[in-house]
Order: sequence, then C-alpha cells, then structure tokens
Amino acid sequence: MRDHSSDPRAFYTLFDTSIGLCGLAWNGRGVIGFQLPEGDASATRGRIAGRFPGIVETPPPPDIQDIITDVVALLQGEARDLTSVPLDMDGLTDFDRRVYEVARGIPPGRVVTYGEIASRLGIDNARAVGQALGRNPFAVIVPCHRVVAANGRLGGFSANGGATTKRRLLAIEGARRDESPTLFDLIP
Repeated sequence: MRDHSSDPRAFYTLFDTSIGLCGLAWNGRGVIGFQLPEGDASATRGRIAGRFPGIVETPPPPDIQDIITDVVALLQGEARDLTSVPLDMDGLTDFDRRVYEVARGIPPGRVVTYGEIASRLGIDNARAVGQALGRNPFAVIVPCHRVVAANGRLGGFSANGGATTKRRLLAIEGARRDESPTLFDLIP
C-alpha cells in the first residue's frame, strides 16, 4: 500500500463479486472495512456511510484494486491468501486485534472453532472470541466465516443473511473441518 499515512481521509469503492456487490473501505494506513452485500447498491453504500461517516466513494488506486482482485477470486472459489492485506486496526481493542490475527491465519477451505481460537490466545472464553468476530470490520479479509461453533455447528454470523451467508462462503471455499487430504488432494 502506498504511504498516505498522513492523509486522514477515508475512501471506499463498490465492486461486483459472485455473491453480490461488496464494498472495500481504506485510508492511508490500510483497509478499514469490508462490506458484504446488502439488499442493493444503495443499501451497501448506506451501510458503509453509517460505519464510516464522511467517507468518500472513489475509484480504487492500483494497490486497492489488487486487493479487490484477490477478494473477487476468493469469492469465486480460488484459494487466495489475504494475510498480507494491510489493515488499519486503530481504534480496535487489543483483544479484538489478537482474535483477528489468529483468524487471519485460517486458510481458505478450513475451519476452526471459537474454542480453538480462545485456546490459541491462552483463554477459556469461546464466547468472547465469538463476540469479537461479531464486531469484525474486515469480513472475508479477516475470515470470521471460517470460525464455527463446537461440533462443527455454524454458530452466528452478523453479516446480512446471517448463517446462510456464512454457509455460502464456506461452500464457495469447499471448507472442511479436518486437515487430512481428500482423494482429490492426492491426485498428481
């Protein structure tokens, strides 16, 4: 990302994906938010404007377009690594940041439980992890949809469409719980 760290303005753009019109918001320090589709473009714009007062819609610069290209590919079922996307986490609690960093490490096509993230953080509070993920401003980039409840149940999802959207994202990625190879993984 180009260094615009002294620029206090925030920008966003809308873009088409296989699941509908998404939005990406950024400032000079990194991505500040990702918006999954709402009912229509107006609703998606309204959601972004409500989250980021004063934000300006603009065409994306090349570094942001590269992120969008990867997100579009991911939402078409291509495995893309979004862990290098710079995020501006100013204003987030230390706990939320820690949860998001762990969640960012879950690769496409895999899921972990809220309890497993809690364990990785050295705490015994899966509910707190779920609450932090419910506040996730970076959905898809911080893949909260890859975190499920105990015994593989979906758990909650705060984006438009709720658990149906979560199920759809996991299906696009071909998500599975265990890490053993499938027959198709073994074919050269």
